[in-house]
Amino acid sequence: MTRHEIFETKSAETKSAFAPLENKAGRPSAEPDSARVAFDEFARAFEAFKEVNDTRLAEIEGRLGPDALTEEKLARIDAGLDAARTRLDRLSLDRARPPLGRPDAPRDAAAEEHKAAFDLYVRAGESGGLKSLEAKALSAGSGPDGGYLVPQTVEREVLKRLADLSPIRAIASVRAISGGQYKRAVATGAPAAGWVAETAPRPETDGPVLSELNFPAMELYAMPAATQTLLDDAVVDIDAWLADEVETAFSEQEGVAFVTGNGLSRPRGFLSYDTVANDAWTPGRLGLVATGAAGAFAVANPADALFDLVYALKAGYRQNAGFVMNRRTQSAIRKFKDADGNYLWLPPTAADRAATLLGFPVTEAEAMPDIAAGSLSIAFGDFRRGYLVVDRTGLRVLRDPYSAKPYVLFYTTKRVGGGVQDFGAIKLLKFA
Repeated sequence: MTRHEIFETKSAETKSAFAPLENKAGRPSAEPDSARVAFDEFARAFEAFKEVNDTRLAEIEGRLGPDALTEEKLARIDAGLDAARTRLDRLSLDRARPPLGRPDAPRDAAAEEHKAAFDLYVRAGESGGLKSLEAKALSAGSGPDGGYLVPQTVEREVLKRLADLSPIRAIASVRAISGGQYKRAVATGAPAAGWVAETAPRPETDGPVLSELNFPAMELYAMPAATQTLLDDAVVDIDAWLADEVETAFSEQEGVAFVTGNGLSRPRGFLSYDTVANDAWTPGRLGLVATGAAGAFAVANPADALFDLVYALKAGYRQNAGFVMNRRTQSAIRKFKDADGNYLWLPPTAADRAATLLGFPVTEAEAMPDIAAGSLSIAFGDFRRGYLVVDRTGLRVLRDPYSAKPYVLFYTTKRVGGGVQDFGAIKLLKFA
């Protein structure tokens, strides 16, 4: 069999591996085991990727460069892997998502009264019931200008979906507050402590040097629209509809802000903080490791930069650490092997698990920059200790039937902030 016939055979195998996934796209709940089937097909597709990539590496070693057809096939399989993983994630999320208003949930008279009043407000614009409820609760900011609080079941569902869809929120610490900002005192120096004998005097130690971190909650909004016909349909679950409409808008905005936000009217992303070479790291800045090549990995032993990044983090942080990068950077790393020929990037072991790199989970965040000269395209660290997301309780909705007739707009707002809380817990890889 000729080399080109081998390539065509592999192409056919790869196409067949992805075909069932493509047929299932858009039908996440068609079968109860669809996530398992998609996971099995994803695993087979990765085997096809490794086979073609091994061929490419053999061609590089045997002559001046890989065959153009091999490169094209590898790029096509790589793109298919990313698409398959996206579909698999969606299937897993939809299966794990509980329905709102479960019939077996315990009854709460106050919650049911709020839900009924909110449903009447959304469908017909009748706000008297919500005004009365929020007056009883002494709720601040209620009324036609500030909107009305959604039922707690809807707020909890929106926050749960954001935790699933917003990549940084899923791995960071999340704290709920009732005010407009969260302040935290942190020690900027080593703790004052020492060893003494049982009867030896205890000399007075210097007081700790403290610094205050401030995390203000900024306003995030979405404005889904509905027809009056949809609102008049009693079968439509208004709570589920609202959660579905705002989850994508909120998660996309959060995903960008938590990575690159400048802190002005939005959370501050971890890439917006000052950086310094890790050998000269000081609190208040994030340490970085350079790849040794501008806009690329080093030609010789490119994976060494990843090992340097991992071990730039102290052992106490590495226990729960992981990588953060976008899919294009992940695509470049997916081809790396160790000295024994094993791939450094491995697919997830189950449908609800993350891919791993050097044994650490990989979080895919599209807001991370592409590989370029001087870019900070890869982060590694314990984000649970390193980054804090602040949620102000209360999700508010203001009904607007006038601005976009014949549609009814629902101006939905939540307050959220974020920033680095432990500068030693996150390290960055700079392509320089």
